[in-house]
Amino acid sequence: MADYFGKEVPKLGFGLMRLPKKGLGTDMEELKTMVDMFMEAGFTYFDTAFVYIGSEAAARKALVERYPRESYTLCTKINAFLMAPTEKAAKQQFYTSLERTGAGYFDYYLLHAFMENNYQKYDKFHLWDFVKEQKEKGLVKHFGFSYHAGPELLDRILTEHPEVDFVQLQINYADWENPTVASRANYEVARKHGKSITVMEPVKGGKLANPPEEVKKLFKAYHPDMSYASWAIRFVASLDGIITVLSGMSNIEQMKDNISYMKDFVPLNDEEMEIIRKAQRIMGHSSTIPCTACHYCVEGCPKSIRIPDIFAAMNRQLGDGQIENAGELYAKATDGSGKASDCIRCKKCENACPQHLLITEHLKQAVQMFE
Repeated sequence: MADYFGKEVPKLGFGLMRLPKKGLGTDMEELKTMVDMFMEAGFTYFDTAFVYIGSEAAARKALVERYPRESYTLCTKINAFLMAPTEKAAKQQFYTSLERTGAGYFDYYLLHAFMENNYQKYDKFHLWDFVKEQKEKGLVKHFGFSYHAGPELLDRILTEHPEVDFVQLQINYADWENPTVASRANYEVARKHGKSITVMEPVKGGKLANPPEEVKKLFKAYHPDMSYASWAIRFVASLDGIITVLSGMSNIEQMKDNISYMKDFVPLNDEEMEIIRKAQRIMGHSSTIPCTACHYCVEGCPKSIRIPDIFAAMNRQLGDGQIENAGELYAKATDGSGKASDCIRCKKCENACPQHLLITEHLKQAVQMFE
């Protein structure tokens, strides 16, 4: 636990992006149980966003209506390129988020998902000034931005906007030296500017909960009883300047696991860090597709292609060599929706992808693998 902005913040945050499901909606009873477990363990940081369908409303029912406002911290986000065709529509997201959550104010507020092809929109829509105004009114306590680009742009933005309180970065051990994600380089830029960090994708969209077999052997040899996800989250939580590490927990089992090693958090020791470095070298030679299953790419696909599910099928073959299982997963991914061969290369998916993946090229590869 560390002191940020005059308040003790536990190192684990509850990301309300991958909520437990019941039919086509959220399993509210399971979510309430998870929130109770999280709070009882001493954790307080909850993360949602305007564009996470159903998430803010779920936060209201499971958290806001059930706990005193001062007992938790809530973060949400304003997005200038998804569902925001005009400046007015973008700013309305803030008021809609207040209404959806019923929280009264936001402890943390983010300009959402900066990338090379969209960050100018936040200037165009005057959202920097808008959020500063909400902070002056007391409706936002601390504000920053979440980021999915390279260190040069990050350095420029933080130089132009020293007033931000914190940044949200994608950091995990597999992407530490990944030139596209640039976890280490972006982390170092943020710290150079004296900014504290909240971390997204510490388990790389769930990929590091089931890493390659060579990595599993490394971890099991040292900690037979520790989950693979625990290595990923503890690696990030061991870095300096981390406010909290967000975990998008989907069920009670994941919550129990995270609490087991984060309630009394112990940073990685030197031996564990060396094991992480070995894992990084192994992951660096992986041919898998670094998709985090955020599903931003699916929203505007004119052919309704379930891109993350197709990539998951590909990775089962590329990463684990499980050809038969990969084919089964591809069949499920395309049941009732578009196949990889249906792609018309409009590249709406690539413009929305925070990982900057060459999605259309990967879909061509999927055609060769499965069709």
